[in-house]
Amino acid sequence: MLIFALKFFRAFFMINHNGDLIADDFVLATNRSFLYGDGVFETLKIVDSKILFFESHYFRLMSSMRIMRMKIPMHFTMEFLEQQILQLAQENATASSARVRITVYRNDGGYYTPTDATVSYVIQTTPLDTKAYIHATSSFEVELYKDFYVGKQLLSTLKTTSKTIQVLAAVYAQENGYASCLLLNESKNVVEGISGNLFMKLDNKLITPPLSEGCLNGIMRNQVIRLAKNMEGLEVVEEPISPFDLQKADELFLTNVIQGIQSITNYRKKAFETILAASLVEQLNLDIQSN
Repeated sequence: MLIFALKFFRAFFMINHNGDLIADDFVLATNRSFLYGDGVFETLKIVDSKILFFESHYFRLMSSMRIMRMKIPMHFTMEFLEQQILQLAQENATASSARVRITVYRNDGGYYTPTDATVSYVIQTTPLDTKAYIHATSSFEVELYKDFYVGKQLLSTLKTTSKTIQVLAAVYAQENGYASCLLLNESKNVVEGISGNLFMKLDNKLITPPLSEGCLNGIMRNQVIRLAKNMEGLEVVEEPISPFDLQKADELFLTNVIQGIQSITNYRKKAFETILAASLVEQLNLDIQSN
């Protein structure tokens, strides 16, 4: 009965596969994203039939495809992808508030060496309970994940379909009772969270690792930097963060487009403030409403 129920639930939502709306229940065994992680993706948020920060998402996707040496279709304009996403959201009755994932992958053929440079895409939408960003006040304890390290390289800044370190860190957090983990790079500096960029407030400085450290080129990261630079008495800098810095911090938080800003409340024996994060969430919502 449970298997039947899960299949029924999965079939309720449609996906957009190369412009065709089909049931969300297919797996292609020859898909290069499945076989080799040969794909990139964007996670977006829809509120009231509007895709938040869509221009930033679009240009990051185009940049990622170029770096991955994918052939970008001529029709992959910002207007085309926006229309495809919103059409699917309407079909799934998720246009009010939704999480969207668009995955672009190189088409079938070859082993490590592809025989086809063209791409396909899949768009998925799932409903979200809230429209506005909410600053969560519940406990959120993190720990360092030290089994594997993020490379200080351009590929680490992309949202590729190969996220093994993030998956293993999430399993580690789950097994050890943490809300999430912080990832380290090969220089043993703290890079980011499992699913978000890291910010640290220390005195009057807001610090986040630079992209050269290997952190994701996050859309919400850039929004937070922009908003924080307009706050009086706060200096925003991009510089490496060591594990020793974490316990000196006044405040730590993670950012991504779906959750917005997630305060870290505890790391080891240190408890953190959440004042700046709460203020930034308020500013973020006001900024979205005014645009």
